Amino acid sequence: MLVAVFALGATVLAASGSSDEKPSGGGSAFEGAVMPSGLKAPDFELRNQDGEPISMRSLRGKPVVVTFLYTNCEDSCPAQAQTVRGALDQLGHDVPAIAVSVDPPNDTEASARAFLSEQRALGRIDFVLGSRRELRPVWNGFHIAAQSVTQEHQARFTLVDARGYQRVGFPGFAATPEGLAHDLRILESEARG
Repeated sequence: MLVAVFALGATVLAASGSSDEKPSGGGSAFEGAVMPSGLKAPDFELRNQDGEPISMRSLRGKPVVVTFLYTNCEDSCPAQAQTVRGALDQLGHDVPAIAVSVDPPNDTEASARAFLSEQRALGRIDFVLGSRRELRPVWNGFHIAAQSVTQEHQARFTLVDARGYQRVGFPGFAATPEGLAHDLRILESEARG
């Protein structure tokens, strides 16, 4: 048992390196957690904060940052928006970034625009809006629990590769702009590859 604990600890330490090179021994070069192979991002056709259509299919060809927010959140959601904004700054250019609503009754086009404007992320992050029925398949596809009276939503980031597969996940509290940018660079390199 003790040997297994030490082996697990060594594996975690080896995986936490920040080199863009693939480590020897089959570990991951990603800062975030590698998602199971072949996990497609759910497709959807919904509207953003400006009433414009947005779909996962239309974002293919580049890595996509996906997070889950609600507009009247005062703690984790502003921090998540700032993490995305910081990652795009670190990257030196924008890639598609979407914030999927987890509180449909209260997330309106106006409140989403106001939230993004307050976070200085208007034009850099698209807020994906819809009814609970429309958003449920998106939440299920990303394995996210939405906001409810009895439950706080899950703060998480998922990086989707250029082919539309969920590749890397970060718990909201553990993501940094540097870590997201690092992993986006790897996904961009793969897309050019």
